[in-house]
Amino acid sequence: MESKSRSANDCGTVVVIDDDVAVRNSLKFTLEVEGFTVRIFADGQELLDDKPLTPSDCLVVDQNLPRMRGLELIAELRRRNNKVPAILITTNPSDAVRRQASAAGVPIVEKPLLNSLLFDAIRRAMPNPPPVN
Repeated sequence: MESKSRSANDCGTVVVIDDDVAVRNSLKFTLEVEGFTVRIFADGQELLDDKPLTPSDCLVVDQNLPRMRGLELIAELRRRNNKVPAILITTNPSDAVRRQASAAGVPIVEKPLLNSLLFDAIRRAMPNPPPVN
């Protein structure tokens, strides 16, 4: 039986939205080393103005974004019928944020980020994650 390896295109893209350029670039680098394809954005509006997401993508969204909070961005995407999986990243989330994220089915990974926790959350969220390196 022959097994086919999946290309990066088959695996979807991790879409990172964070207003901190150092966080964006660090996540892009570490996720690419792990085999993920990555797109980065500074805020939610940049993402909304860009090309559409696909069902095999996964969002990694900072809660404390300018113009639109992370959970607001996820809600807006869902209002637009884009059900892409999402992970919220934030420092010290309030009880209200935890409740809202839970109600929306969005896991939270707290900053400072532990790469292994984030990678595991992304692999669980994506329908076709790339193989583990």
